[in-house]
Amino acid sequence: MTRDELEKRNVGENLDALMTLDPRGYGVCRILYAGARQFTGEPLTMHAAEALNRAVQPGNMVFILTGFVLIPHKVPEMDGTVSSMLLARALVLAFGAKPVIVCPSDSVEAIRRCAAVVGLHCYDDLETVKALPLSMGVVAFTKDAAKAPEQAKQLADQAQPAAVIAIEAAGANARGVYHNSASQDVSELQAKTDALWNLLKSRGVTNVAIGDLGNEIGMASIGEHIKKYVPYTRPGECVCGCGGGILSATSTDNIITATCSDWGCYGLMAAIAYLKRDMEVLHHEDMESEVMRVAARNGFIDMTGSLLPGIDGFSTRMNVGIVSLMRQCTAYAVRRSHESDRWFGPVLAKGFFDNH
Repeated sequence: MTRDELEKRNVGENLDALMTLDPRGYGVCRILYAGARQFTGEPLTMHAAEALNRAVQPGNMVFILTGFVLIPHKVPEMDGTVSSMLLARALVLAFGAKPVIVCPSDSVEAIRRCAAVVGLHCYDDLETVKALPLSMGVVAFTKDAAKAPEQAKQLADQAQPAAVIAIEAAGANARGVYHNSASQDVSELQAKTDALWNLLKSRGVTNVAIGDLGNEIGMASIGEHIKKYVPYTRPGECVCGCGGGILSATSTDNIITATCSDWGCYGLMAAIAYLKRDMEVLHHEDMESEVMRVAARNGFIDMTGSLLPGIDGFSTRMNVGIVSLMRQCTAYAVRRSHESDRWFGPVLAKGFFDNH
């Protein structure tokens, strides 16, 4: 391991630790992280950031799949969509990419309104997105499983994205049933973006999946670990009667698991900022709170059902705090890199990082 490899690893460790803080104390984020860390063999945030850094070039389209619709109100939750908006901005700043959010129709209008908060023009027409600077796209994906393959092919052929990122995107189990965290069948409410994900993955498109339970796109990559330790995920454990459990059937090459999916996405953005040596890639705290407020005012709900700004029960203050800590930790490494070089050689020579 070189000095620079050690610094990069430890920045990733910091971000992974922050995204898996467990205020609830019930431990699921720690369970998921253990399986995901074994899968990647290194910090999840930096692993995924490096994959995107290799894949995405200026002008490339990047698909972001998101938009979990919750019962009983039958509207989308904030987790996933809030960070998708901020990730769209980060992809433009870091790579000169053309982000496209693919979501249920329920989310489209609020996404248009949030786009202004992150400084991007939002268009339905992907050719316009390709042509104009500081632009992102939004596409409503079908909830009809029979129509999903054709829409997926049309989108993939038109855009030819360099990468696809799923953030808190509902994933069907092996029997085609989508579940919420209480293991209820919510299939009729969800966009069937699994079809697009699987098509792009089969074409070799770089993919990153972010989840916080196991019922999201991509989580089958650590499926055996999840089924062993997370409730409702084994066949027959869900309450809906389908017999399949809540575990998503889709897999990913680059997995991020976190306490809530948005925190995992913020860790990914901070890791990209580190690799690019540009802290503007990760949004500032005031933008975090403003996106949350605008999303709430336009109908998105917290996991608890509240219309007040919140992500999986965590307030604006908590989310701003996570972003702030990620910014400070990463900015320190970017700004003060090599100031403590006299320590790196002797530490590496002791061999701890060869075995841990």
